[in-house]
Amino acid sequence: MMLCSPLLSAVPGLRHAFFTRDGGVSDGVYGGLNGGLNGGLNGGLGSNDDRDNVHENRRRMAERMGVSPEQFLNVHQVHSPDAVVATGPWQGASRPKADAIVTRTEGLAIGVTTADCGPILFVDPNARVIGAAHAGWKGALAGIVGATIAAMEALGARRTRIAAAIGPCISRANYEVGDAFRARFVAADAANARFFATGVRAAHHQFDLESYVAQQLTRAGVDNVSRLSACTYAREADFFSFRRATHRGDPDYGRELSAIVLP
Repeated sequence: MMLCSPLLSAVPGLRHAFFTRDGGVSDGVYGGLNGGLNGGLNGGLGSNDDRDNVHENRRRMAERMGVSPEQFLNVHQVHSPDAVVATGPWQGASRPKADAIVTRTEGLAIGVTTADCGPILFVDPNARVIGAAHAGWKGALAGIVGATIAAMEALGARRTRIAAAIGPCISRANYEVGDAFRARFVAADAANARFFATGVRAAHHQFDLESYVAQQLTRAGVDNVSRLSACTYAREADFFSFRRATHRGDPDYGRELSAIVLP
């Protein structure tokens, strides 16, 4: 039902989870595949899954995090470089549009949804500040990593003390992109060429999102970084994948949820 980072697990009292697709109540393209024992744990409020199923899945995840569903937050993700501060449950009917959340509020679980993009969970144990970021290629290129760290620092964190864990995301072997995609990264920094390998098809390349995100963290001054190196595309029994669903012509896809909470 969930994976954990040894790096974050070593922080006393901190709770975190990179939830898998297994252990919920959703079915169809949102279902679980582990022996058919459980339904799918789709946490995507933006999916076309039955809303009651999604809320039950999120209730189960909140329970695992030790919080009530009202204290289990994520944002309306838009592939931006924007981070917001949470001090309690969102006010009003809508969630803020952003791609990262930071908080220093105890008992408030913050998270992001992904389905190939890179989830990042952050903590400064000394300042007791946490963060969660959704790093797709657009957000990563635009600066979501740096924005999340800056928002944490505004709450008292220091980047030299931050530990960050990159969760399940699509691997380079399964992330084929075209010339125009690669050109965007190389135009931003010629050194980014190292994150692309020659593709199987002409004028195509294999992009290493996880390594690119790890480099963004290191460049921002975060040296304590771990990677789960779990490919969402390849591990169908464990993860939803936007790209796999697209290749199959599925009508929609589920979303994993990754979350963190201070005790």
